[in-house]
Amino acid sequence: TVHITNPTHPLTAGLADFPVKSEQYYMHVHPAVPVLATTRFPTAGVDGPHLPNGEVLMPQAWTKYFGRGRIFYSALGHAPEVLDIPEARELLRRGLLWAAR
Repeated sequence: TVHITNPTHPLTAGLADFPVKSEQYYMHVHPAVPVLATTRFPTAGVDGPHLPNGEVLMPQAWTKYFGRGRIFYSALGHAPEVLDIPEARELLRRGLLWAAR
């Protein structure tokens, strides 16, 4: 499930949490980067060197500024079918328009 963590941001306002079946990656972001959405990185049924760390919230969408430039990042979309999910498609649409301003 993608959890909208910043429901007042223009990119996520009005979007509800939504289910996604996709590949997950560990992602680290600077503490000053506003995270808009997260997923819970599971440990149940998963094996690997990070298992002892337990479940963690993993950023899935965020924004930041670089000087006067805008950056939008979304980890969603490893498979094209993810964009069949209306909320994922709308988040991407809003993010691209926001960054292009």
